[in-house]
Amino acid sequence: MSSLLADAAIVQKMASEPWPDDVCLYQPYKSNEVGTADSVQQVLLPDNAQCLAVQCYLQMCGLPFRTVLRTNAEHMSPSGKPPFLRAGPYVISEVDPIIKFVSTKGHSLSDKLDRPQQAEMKAYLALVQGTLGNAELYISWCDPTTASEISRPRYSSPYPWPLNTLLAYRKQWDVQNQLKALGWYSKTLEEVYDEVDNCCKALAQRLGNHHYFFKQGPTELDALVFGHLYTILTTPLTDNSLADIVKEYSNLINFCRHIEKKFFEERERGPKD
Repeated sequence: MSSLLADAAIVQKMASEPWPDDVCLYQPYKSNEVGTADSVQQVLLPDNAQCLAVQCYLQMCGLPFRTVLRTNAEHMSPSGKPPFLRAGPYVISEVDPIIKFVSTKGHSLSDKLDRPQQAEMKAYLALVQGTLGNAELYISWCDPTTASEISRPRYSSPYPWPLNTLLAYRKQWDVQNQLKALGWYSKTLEEVYDEVDNCCKALAQRLGNHHYFFKQGPTELDALVFGHLYTILTTPLTDNSLADIVKEYSNLINFCRHIEKKFFEERERGPKD
């Protein structure tokens, strides 16, 4: 009981504080900003999807933040997974906890939904994370070609030898154990692609010809779906099979274009004079 009261007091204290001016979102390096001699980018498909989803959600909420790139962002994170948010004295990692933290500050995109819609949204959130998230991990670390040609070189790029090799193989081992526990490790690559196709089909049917998944406007589901789909479409892999699945659904492509234009390109340009 005392723990529950303490948690409630913390939530109340967090809610009473305004959104800080110096909020930073930490994530791994992209492009050639790692500082290595080549152009290898550090961030991998699964982490990039999560980072982009959080960026998109904060943009949709209209909250100011600054993206900070760190080679050791994963090891700085309280949960060991990027991205993580530093907001005043609070440090919060991963998509769901960050969204919950934002809601304590009075910013929620799903409050406008009724209870059945909120339940439906949660079901789709679980579908996206459980399917696209696991598929990205599988392809990155369980497909031998992708792991050897992309994932291990990118992941190890900031570190000297032999630490780079040790860390990359430990990461691969950890992810494979995680997928074994979830029943994904035993799948074939074709079965993983089928899972992704079924997920995209369900999302495409729910979206229809609308800009967002719910007529009331953007929600965390839109941010999460955009983070995953946009990353799949724009991340070079050893072949294009994963992106080709998404490209079969024209309304999902149009959805990504709309979100990118409205919450990234227009925000970067700023208000017109």
